[in-house]
Amino acid sequence: MPTRRRGEIREEAILLAAMSLLGEVGYDRLTIEAVAERAHASKATIYRRWPGKAELVGTAVRRHAGTPVAAPPETTNLRDDLVAVLLELRAGLTGQDSALILGLLVAMRRDPDLAHAVRRHVLDHKRDVFAAVLARAAARGEVPETVDHALLAEIGSAALLSRLLVTGEPLDDHFLHTLVDAVLLPMLSRQLDRP
Repeated sequence: MPTRRRGEIREEAILLAAMSLLGEVGYDRLTIEAVAERAHASKATIYRRWPGKAELVGTAVRRHAGTPVAAPPETTNLRDDLVAVLLELRAGLTGQDSALILGLLVAMRRDPDLAHAVRRHVLDHKRDVFAAVLARAAARGEVPETVDHALLAEIGSAALLSRLLVTGEPLDDHFLHTLVDAVLLPMLSRQLDRP
């Protein structure tokens, strides 16, 4: 196995320090100085890689806040593909610190740079996964190519976050299947029925 370059090791230490501090003090109180001290790095090293705190946190969140969601292996129908995506999203969410997620969401409302970075690093990626699933469904003739994957991703992600952060109700398989059958597929059907 090839050894990692010194720069990669330094970057990883910085990102882990940022995630650790984010969980401890929250985004508002996190400083580049504290990250540098925790990572045993200089502020100049951090600023050479990231222009500011928002980009640093965005990269750290993308790399270390749960596993990235990938488009699941193709099934034979859209329903099974959607369930598979939601299973991936659930696995990523339940592996994360709820307080960290909530803190990021609150900070994103106050800091446009952070909001932009997190959207670019995390949310856009989730939209891309839904887009891939819908593109496969379009290739099979199940939906037209014009269906709104962004809305589908937003509704699916919001329902999971609501269960995790607000209601505390189970994020079990039954809920995921119900979300697909009662919300996502009917929403797609309504898009198909529009003139």
